[in-house]
Amino acid sequence: MTYFAATNPSDNILLRTLSPADRDRLLPHLQLVTLSLGQVILECHQRIDVAYFLTGAVVSLVYTAENGSTAEMAIIGNDGIVGTSIFLGGDSTCSRAVVAVGGQALQMSACTLRSEFERNLQLQRILLGYTQALITQISQTAVCNRLHSIAQRLCRWLLLCQDGTGSAELKMTQELIAHMLGGRRESVTVAAGHLQDLGLIHYCRGRIHIIDRTGLEACACECYRTVKEELARLHCSLRPQSFKPPAPFQRAV
Repeated sequence: MTYFAATNPSDNILLRTLSPADRDRLLPHLQLVTLSLGQVILECHQRIDVAYFLTGAVVSLVYTAENGSTAEMAIIGNDGIVGTSIFLGGDSTCSRAVVAVGGQALQMSACTLRSEFERNLQLQRILLGYTQALITQISQTAVCNRLHSIAQRLCRWLLLCQDGTGSAELKMTQELIAHMLGGRRESVTVAAGHLQDLGLIHYCRGRIHIIDRTGLEACACECYRTVKEELARLHCSLRPQSFKPPAPFQRAV
């Protein structure tokens, strides 16, 4: 069954980019699900049975080494899909998909997505274009983890999470952030405290409120801009006449 009580397909930018006719074809195959903070929705080296078009949640792709250390590869929000391996010819990945910000998503079976991808040229272009943007983000994240400080990486991470949800308030723990960024919890605590002292964020009881987005962007490394510019280029290249681009994030006055 299909449920859209609290969201609709246009809340996901990829689905919004489709023509109304193509989007309507997918409606019977989309099911609304709620993803909870810390939930693992795809496990590494396990068969992928479903894909998720995110509408309110944010998901991190995380690699876990044999010694247990972790490193985040990419962040996916309402501008993307979790499960690109399905239409790229693979049945599994080497990373885990972990919910970084709880929220809603539209779920589709792998079988249906693969079938629609093969028959629908517009969907092919949109999903392959998004995959290119995702690869750019993965590459940029590798550079960021090597060259930039934990504070810069935290700024980038918070900005991408805000972009992916459209909300200035994010529910997450410093332990989870440290896990995603591949750093120590103590390092994240110091970095978050510094951003709070600057008046950029407010952190209390597992909730981070972004107060000064402009200031946060100024403190972030160039990796954030590179990732957003690639996504913006994708949206422009795929935009049909009837497509309305996502409204820019409205800063609080």
